[in-house]
Amino acid sequence: MRILLLVSAFNGLTQRAWIELREAGHDVTVELAISEEIMIEAVSLAKPDLIICPFLKDRVPERLWREHRVIVIHPGPRGDRGPSSLDWAILDGERRWGVTALQAVEEMDAGPIWGWREFALPEDPARKSSLYNGPVADAATELVLEVVRKAEDPSFVPAPLDYGRPEVWGRLRPAMRRVDREFSWAESSDRVVRRIRAADGSPGAAAVLCGMDVRVFDARVGPELMGQPGAVAARRGGAVLVHTGDGTVWVGQLRREDRGGVKLPAVSVLRRRLGRAPASQPGFSEITYQRAGRVGVVSFDFYNGAMATNQCRRLVEALQYAVAQDTRVLVVRGGEVFSNGIHLNVIESARHPEMEAWMNINAINGVCREIISCTGQLVVTSMAGNAGAGGVMMALGADRVLVREGRVLNPHYRTMGLFGSEYWTYVLPARVGAERALSLTGEALPVGAAQAVSMGLADRVVKGSREEFEQEVLEFAERLAGRDDYAELLRVKRERREVDERRKPLEAYRIEELAEMSRDMFDDRRGFSVARRDFVGKARAVVTPENVASHRGVSGR
Repeated sequence: MRILLLVSAFNGLTQRAWIELREAGHDVTVELAISEEIMIEAVSLAKPDLIICPFLKDRVPERLWREHRVIVIHPGPRGDRGPSSLDWAILDGERRWGVTALQAVEEMDAGPIWGWREFALPEDPARKSSLYNGPVADAATELVLEVVRKAEDPSFVPAPLDYGRPEVWGRLRPAMRRVDREFSWAESSDRVVRRIRAADGSPGAAAVLCGMDVRVFDARVGPELMGQPGAVAARRGGAVLVHTGDGTVWVGQLRREDRGGVKLPAVSVLRRRLGRAPASQPGFSEITYQRAGRVGVVSFDFYNGAMATNQCRRLVEALQYAVAQDTRVLVVRGGEVFSNGIHLNVIESARHPEMEAWMNINAINGVCREIISCTGQLVVTSMAGNAGAGGVMMALGADRVLVREGRVLNPHYRTMGLFGSEYWTYVLPARVGAERALSLTGEALPVGAAQAVSMGLADRVVKGSREEFEQEVLEFAERLAGRDDYAELLRVKRERREVDERRKPLEAYRIEELAEMSRDMFDDRRGFSVARRDFVGKARAVVTPENVASHRGVSGR
């Protein structure tokens, strides 16, 4: 079928839908819903058999839903309506939730139902971004494929929305206001965390901290220490420990309400207002090391996959400790988002962004070098979450790369105006060949997990939840450590690294890449400063990736 994806952004869910539909053999066009006129023009040019809106914040123009089948994927159960569905679901403590595919009509979210999925919500509230990128995205992707199958069936008739039916248990919910997102530190820790997670990652929960109006993100319950609610008890890494009405809460990220602030590690936002808060307190760690017999695991979980300079340096230390152990296999395990490379928010907010970017890229290169140069153990990358840019290249330095089913990789830098580093000119061609490496970095298109394996970018796709995936990776590593030919595998790895080093040292790759990156960061030859500013400021995209859209007239805006 000719399918048009009409979307507000080419985000992770849109990319998954695009990948899955293309793999199913359909002709797929993507268009950003910038204005009513552009949406109408896009349909006129694409001439689709079906229009699907996996992520659309705007109303579908009347002309489109009257003349075409337009299916909206709504992040709520049957009958749920409104723009703040996930926010209310988390805040109200719903135990079940769903995703519904419905046909666009005049009244938003009130059209006939084409399909649905329902799933349990955890008692410990998930972050809104985690819920959206996890079970909601999984269900939405299944529904997109189901919708297409039903659209190919001339006998299919969608079911009208009927609140009289017991299975239609959703309801119309208002748009969440600022007052709905405000909280007091005097509330219980559980309540504070729930309110913060209901607004994470946008727009954040509103509060006052250290006399400053802030939006709060990335929260978890801390130890039961009593103190003045709202006072900072300790700090660790970039997070602060804040007293609540019955204990404490760790806060990882803050954004100032004034001065057009950006989301940053909490310690960076509060700075001198922290006073004499102790610099260490157990209970919060972005990086851990665990050992299970012959397998060591370095786990890192950085908010939104962004890796700032100091985080990279701490990860280097953890890797150096891990490779010095007498284990046989090292697992490098990412978090909810594996990694998206350098930390653009920290860079943009720095007094000298270009210098901070330079330090950041050098620091993440240090992480990559530790992985590539580890010849005393076999290294396995565990990618349970999406990855982009330098995060993908970092993973490729391992001997085995395992990816969770449904994840999306973006192995390119071009859309951010960078040549790229992280030894990509070494690790990417080694896996996919020189020609495909140039294609991946030049076309700047997302790659699905199955496609990554087929082209050699990854070694295996593993199904299941994040917990099931990580357990399977650990079992894979244990089997690898126990193989009869382990010594031979390690010998071959060492010899290959020695041969590669003689042919062209790793340092040469680093120098060549950084020579290009210096021009991008300091001379801004590819528009890195504007791309970075737009990303940090969440500027609305006005260009559809030209290789994604099938029609150059549509994509070239």
